Amino acid sequence: MSNRADFSFMQRFQAFAKSSPAGMALVLSVFLFLVTIVLNPGSLNIGTFASIFILTVLLSVACAGQTIVLVGGGLDFTVGAVMSSTAILTTYVMNGRDGYFFQVLVMAVGIGLLVGFINGFICAKVSLPPMILTMAVSNVITRMQYVLTQGRPGGFASPFFVQTIIYKIGGAVPAIIIYALIVWPLVFYLLNRSTFGKQLYLVGSNPSAARLNGINVNRVKILSYVFSGVFCAFAGMLGAAYIQSARCQLFDSYTFSTLIAVIVGGVSLSGGTGTFAGSIAGALLMVVLSNGLTALALPQTISNITLGCVMALLLVVYNRAKAVRQ
Repeated sequence: MSNRADFSFMQRFQAFAKSSPAGMALVLSVFLFLVTIVLNPGSLNIGTFASIFILTVLLSVACAGQTIVLVGGGLDFTVGAVMSSTAILTTYVMNGRDGYFFQVLVMAVGIGLLVGFINGFICAKVSLPPMILTMAVSNVITRMQYVLTQGRPGGFASPFFVQTIIYKIGGAVPAIIIYALIVWPLVFYLLNRSTFGKQLYLVGSNPSAARLNGINVNRVKILSYVFSGVFCAFAGMLGAAYIQSARCQLFDSYTFSTLIAVIVGGVSLSGGTGTFAGSIAGALLMVVLSNGLTALALPQTISNITLGCVMALLLVVYNRAKAVRQ
């Protein structure tokens, strides 16, 4: 009887995860946060909430690009490399001086545009598998980081830029919310209201049908990678301000973090399905999980193994059948 009840519970759990992935991600986030508090009561403070909020916004901005690409049927493994490169650019150019934000923003966006265009153009025109191509481009970008910096960290984000991330408005809400209120509505508009978003979902679910409807599939794919590059570049800037300095491969782990976050949030690897709201919820879950392991002061090796196992479990729970393509 107990086994039957357990099986029924798992069925309902997985059904809820599939029907409402964003809701499930939020439920799991609250559950993991409560577990962390029970095991380590000292972690319940304003600093913890602020850290979770900042890191969630940072990860969600990077997830914006990954979401757009995955919805269109692609895959972007240059997320971490682009973030690390723009973080290095930010700290080297600013070098602890105010007044260089817009110059850095233009250069960072330029890097994101270039990398995104290269990824999209080759994927669309040469028809190489997105995973192989973007991993190769990521490797090139990483090597360029070492060539240009000699592997040495250098410079710091400007004091004012740092404060726009970590300053607590009203003593509680981190100022990074300003960037979230700019990026989040923009992504929602792109995916839900714009012509590009409607075309993107159709291209991701059925490229042949998209072509028959007069959609320039290659153009949509290229644009999806360009948007991904731009959002990841901006996320790298924000990350540099949060950490205040940068080094080679600083944000490489974000490649897999964004991928898992958007899948947990309901974006399908086969394309054509998913929402940015789900990706934000997935980002929150990833941050709460990582912060919880840090708060428990586990050895780094145990923490990494635990994080990997939980991620694998989440992917199993959220596994969905591929969309039908004709």
